[in-house]
Amino acid sequence: QVQLVESGGGLVQAGGSLRLSCAASGLTFSNYAMGWFRQAPGKGREFVAAISWGGGRTSYADSVKGRFTISRDNTENTVYLQMNSLKPEDTAVYYCAADMGYSGRDSRQYVYWGQGTQVTVSS
Repeated sequence: QVQLVESGGGLVQAGGSLRLSCAASGLTFSNYAMGWFRQAPGKGREFVAAISWGGGRTSYADSVKGRFTISRDNTENTVYLQMNSLKPEDTAVYYCAADMGYSGRDSRQYVYWGQGTQVTVSS
């Protein structure tokens, strides 16, 4: 059975950094594009970043461009989200997801989802 397990969330002050990880199992990881989404309290799920199967193509939400970096290690079946210069508005539950195509920001195309990890940025 497919599992995506996020880790690395926590509480950080504004301006700080966190690195999220998402470990995948039960699927051929290198066959899937991967994405990160987030959901803040009272808001809908929002696209953050996506990366293609081999890592050669990435896309970002405008709100995180230049601050966040998505990467992947297909030997470790893991996708990462390096988050720098964090802002209070980055506070949300962060989810990773797997996509057989490269749908980028369209969450409806992602077939597997993790349970999420909480990121809280204090001002």
